[in-house]
Amino acid sequence: MAARKKATSSPVSAVAKLEAELASLKAQLEKARSGQEAEAKKEADKLSKDADAAAKKAAAAQAKVKAARAKKKSAAQQKQVKAAQEASAAAKKLAAAAKAAANDAKAKLAAISADNKLMAKVAKAVAKEEAAITKKLTAAEKKKAAAEKKKATAAAKKKAAAEKKAAAAAKKKAAAAAKKKAAAAKKKASAAAKKKAAAEKKKAAVAKKKAAEKAKKAAVKAKTAAKKKPGRPKKAEAGAAAPAAKKPGRPAKSGAAKKKPGRPPKAGAAKKAPARRGRPPKAPAQG
Repeated sequence: MAARKKATSSPVSAVAKLEAELASLKAQLEKARSGQEAEAKKEADKLSKDADAAAKKAAAAQAKVKAARAKKKSAAQQKQVKAAQEASAAAKKLAAAAKAAANDAKAKLAAISADNKLMAKVAKAVAKEEAAITKKLTAAEKKKAAAEKKKATAAAKKKAAAEKKAAAAAKKKAAAAAKKKAAAAKKKASAAAKKKAAAEKKKAAVAKKKAAEKAKKAAVKAKTAAKKKPGRPKKAEAGAAAPAAKKPGRPAKSGAAKKKPGRPPKAGAAKKAPARRGRPPKAPAQG
């Protein structure tokens, strides 16, 4: 009787043990699935935030373009407007790339969620079918059913582990590719903007230098033209004519003769000789 009782209770305990293992496996699968969804959602939120930030930058650049267009008065301001437009276009491209990466991450998250739901549905259907079969089986058939159940559980566990590993690898690869693509796009846009800004700055500096030199030359030319009076003879000719008209042995009348003895004459005193317009300089008075 004891042997009969033992034979009857052994398959039941084995079934209970297998059911406990199945429940543990389901709990582990649910935990892994929730963790995977949370991680994917976190990454999608991050990419979405990056996309929003890039969109804000693009909007700011567009506002700068509009402001520059409103103040467009000179060629330099037109160049600034063009540079701002190019920066806005680069920011828009960067925002589009970030938005595409975020949408890709969201699509992958939705696919993972759908796969998880399908796996849960299949596991639930399998459990329901196994429960129905277990109820119909007799005590002798329960042992065989337990072995098949164990085998099916092991296969399901192995398959779930393989799918989880494949999903994790695909997710990691997709995230790395999206990150690399976004970084490359950002680096390319930044390098192009920097190169363009440097070229514009160099061009503006050259134009400014040329304008300054032109203005300096014009100022010197105007100053020289203002100094020359019409009809005034050249200084060399005036200086050559003056000594010929003087009496020999008599000093010429100048401001230097009226100064105190011992004080040197001022520089440029000889250049300030009076001259009338259109007439040669007067000869010094005869003694």
